[in-house]
Amino acid sequence: MTTVPANSASTSGGGASGGSGPGASGSGGTVDSKGLKTGSLGLVSSIVVGMSSTAPAYSLAASLGLIIATGGTLLAGVKAPAIVLLAFIPMYFIAVSYQELNKAEPDCGTTFTWAARAFGAKTGWLGGWGIIAADVIVMANLAQIAGSYSFTFLGELGIPGIADLSTNTVATTLVGVAWIAIMTFICYRGIEVSARLQYFLLGFEVIILIVFAVFALVRVYSGTAESYSLIPQLDWFLPTGLDFGTIIAPALLTGIFIYWGWDTAVACNEESDDPGKTPGRAAVISTLLLLATYGIVSVATVAFAGVGTDGIGLGNPDNSADVFSAIGSQLFGDSPIGVILMLLLSATILTSAAASTQTTILPTARTALSMAAYKAIPEKFARIHPKFLTPTWATVAMGVISVAFYLLFTFISPSLLLALIGSVGLMIAFYYGLTGYACAWFYRKTLTTSFRNFIMRGVVPLLGGLILTAVFIFGLYNYAQPDWLVDDDGNNVTIFGIGAVAVVGIGAMIIGAVLMVIWWLRAPDYFRGKTLEKRSDDLVLAQPDLFVPTLGLPDSGDRPVIIAPDLSNLPPGAKAVSTETGEEFTRGE
Repeated sequence: MTTVPANSASTSGGGASGGSGPGASGSGGTVDSKGLKTGSLGLVSSIVVGMSSTAPAYSLAASLGLIIATGGTLLAGVKAPAIVLLAFIPMYFIAVSYQELNKAEPDCGTTFTWAARAFGAKTGWLGGWGIIAADVIVMANLAQIAGSYSFTFLGELGIPGIADLSTNTVATTLVGVAWIAIMTFICYRGIEVSARLQYFLLGFEVIILIVFAVFALVRVYSGTAESYSLIPQLDWFLPTGLDFGTIIAPALLTGIFIYWGWDTAVACNEESDDPGKTPGRAAVISTLLLLATYGIVSVATVAFAGVGTDGIGLGNPDNSADVFSAIGSQLFGDSPIGVILMLLLSATILTSAAASTQTTILPTARTALSMAAYKAIPEKFARIHPKFLTPTWATVAMGVISVAFYLLFTFISPSLLLALIGSVGLMIAFYYGLTGYACAWFYRKTLTTSFRNFIMRGVVPLLGGLILTAVFIFGLYNYAQPDWLVDDDGNNVTIFGIGAVAVVGIGAMIIGAVLMVIWWLRAPDYFRGKTLEKRSDDLVLAQPDLFVPTLGLPDSGDRPVIIAPDLSNLPPGAKAVSTETGEEFTRGE
């Protein structure tokens, strides 16, 4: 048995150290502080943050039509619910990966930190960039939706002529920028303010989505729907007859987009009441609740509108950009109740996009905070507000960069905003897939210690990574085709003759690689492993096997605690066991 001197954990905000460093797990899921406000989020708050980050109403409005058809050509068609179900599978697998890695190291850098631990500094840096790039890219689309729906909502209130501004590029852009500024300020003020706002926004959003689905299904089954409405079939949930390369893969990238965002709950892990457990549970529960919500809404939408090209049919390219606006008036009618419901639906999509604007800033700022703490980017991004305990530079920078990107794309061509959802799908598949691989590799030395570990830390994360890799490759090939995306005038949306969706996605990754090399040359310590070293679960807490298999969440029961190499999180009097040699370690007090 080896005795190691006690080493107290660092509590300095923004500083990085070798060994365990900021974010190393402690017993019971404690975490070295970067200065964020700990204990701010419980399980329910974390679930709310995770779900609201996906923006269910906005995601369905902007994406469901693209899953069903593209450019007037059917893609998944009535099988859209099958795509929603299929997209859930890798999302759940990756949520488990987040949960398992978060137990070992509840660090707000998430994929950045975990990929660096598993594969090294360069891979970790690119994983962190994947998060930042995806969030910045999607902010332009969120801002555009929020700007447009602000005028739509005011028009529904009866203000003359204002609804016409929803298609005015200058007006919607100015309002979209204002939304980014407002939500950046809220994030700057504190995580608790953000969480309280999300309680209201998410609750309102989910209620209206359920009302929409129930209303549509009642009309379908009562025979008062459209002549081309369809009776839901069980076959809609089976992807039979769909080609993987040309239909399932690109549709899945869009399907993945509608689930994306639950990882915000994990990115806020250092502000949780139990960093090692609560964020992971919230991530898994969020994906399950999203599956239920998306399942019923997608079935109801396809059933009521059909997938044809006539009227409100979802095969009509005029309806693909916003399915709810396309069918809302037909669904609710022009009675007083119908007008009120349509008003609420417009408000739901507006608040959904606005809420997601806020919760997109949260994980990006915290990823940047973690990267700065480990000196992977300039250290000024690790600064914490002394009163609000939020990342200052990182939060403001996220808002400013998002505005700049939004204005750039709008200035070049508003049609390019259509390319963003698919491009984000590529970035999501990249860093989510990387997280799955990181989990399997990080735990490789202890996978055979139990059947549960083999499945939940090995098989499930690896399958999630492989699925997303395949989707990325096939999706990228299709997105690169010049005719994959067309604008309202029927023109191909391309950059240098290549499909804009692929160019934006790959271009973002190339920019990241260039920035990484530049920072590597300027500040090489991180890349040499001095601030965030590569390691695996070499040391685990020696304890009797108290776990009894039960049905429940993946983290049900007591699990081995991963011990930092310097034993800084080893409980007094406890032992750590090397998974390689079996040697036991204690620390001197």
